[in-house]
Amino acid sequence: MDTHPLVARRSAAVASGVSSLLPGHFATSAEPGVLLDQDGTRLIDLGSGIGVTTVGNAAPAVVAAVARQATEFTHACFMVNPYEGYVEVCERLNELTPGSHEKRSALFTSGAEAVENAIKVARHATGRSAVAVFDHAYHGRTNLTLALTAKNRPYKHRFGPFAGEIYRAPMSYPLRDPADMTGQEAAQRAISHLDAQVGADNLAALLIEPIQGEGGYIVPAPGFLPAIADWCRANGIVFIADEVQTGFCRTGTWFASEHEDVVPDLITTAKGIAGGLPLAAVTGRAELMNAVHPGGLGGTYGGNPLACAAALATMDLMLTNDLAAAAIRIFTRVTARLAPRTGPHLAEVRGRGAMIGLEFAAPDSTPSPTTAHAVATRCHEAGVIVLTCGTHNNVIRLIPPLVIPTDLLDHGVSVLCDAIDSLGQV
Repeated sequence: MDTHPLVARRSAAVASGVSSLLPGHFATSAEPGVLLDQDGTRLIDLGSGIGVTTVGNAAPAVVAAVARQATEFTHACFMVNPYEGYVEVCERLNELTPGSHEKRSALFTSGAEAVENAIKVARHATGRSAVAVFDHAYHGRTNLTLALTAKNRPYKHRFGPFAGEIYRAPMSYPLRDPADMTGQEAAQRAISHLDAQVGADNLAALLIEPIQGEGGYIVPAPGFLPAIADWCRANGIVFIADEVQTGFCRTGTWFASEHEDVVPDLITTAKGIAGGLPLAAVTGRAELMNAVHPGGLGGTYGGNPLACAAALATMDLMLTNDLAAAAIRIFTRVTARLAPRTGPHLAEVRGRGAMIGLEFAAPDSTPSPTTAHAVATRCHEAGVIVLTCGTHNNVIRLIPPLVIPTDLLDHGVSVLCDAIDSLGQV
């Protein structure tokens, strides 16, 4: 596989800093839950292009919507000539995101860009500059979002200096926290840390993933998010939910904040929003979003008409097919087989909906990246795409398309189970 001419062409043309998990498999086409490579090999896709192809890769309705738009115009730049698709996506986001308050939205191209703009809005609206984030957080790869991101390698290493006025607090991490620590106690730990080291009056915003993604699919203890949100509201701190990976039915609700009835002031979205096309958004309270002066938000490609057409078709599919319920069914089916395998190597199976993490540990309970890598490698060799994550690279994450056929899901999980079971034989 590695001797294929495409491998040599890639090496000669692409910067080595851009890595590929499966460097010998070049995607050529897709089916629901399957990628096909240059040799016709079928790979069961439990990664969705890192959470993007939620409604399936090349979903016919999305393809048709993009094709229709492409015959009309491919770009106009909303800052020059507005168009209806951008407005309609904003209307949908204002309606779908948590809370019944008046909202406004702005569209961008990537999740990192959305996060940066949410920080801009919060700083502008509050007149403050400090921003709080959490241990294990991942918010992007630009200079500001790298400052927000916790993990050094491969993201931050030797790319500094980073943007300032970023402060980090301890996250609720039930597996690693004291066994009797409640969500409210974990929240108070974080609040005390921020009060002492930053001061609530200096914080423009607190940014958090309702379920951490790259940091390890960490689901905070019940009560943690509401307590943090309440503290923010009591102190005039803009509570920003980064739902780039958790949004759009992924966790069994439209947005993960809804699991505990948390209503963010601002919410950032991307990934699953547009069926594979690049689109991102910031949605939030009208008084915050409208505080920014005209021209202060925007970007040449933000809300590109092709991406907007894809997003509208994607959201229609999610509503029509109740993909939030599909995510719950996936969680039930997958965890029923994986949870019984917790033990000496598999420390925990956790998650919500079709966002499931498997944390691997050594006998002394310390993180074991070598075990996670071994399991993932066995899966890849058997034609199943799984992704690793975690600050210590010791977590395997399952994030399949919500439309994956049951037989493919079952087969992929069987391969994963066999790889886990084989750990007891070495």
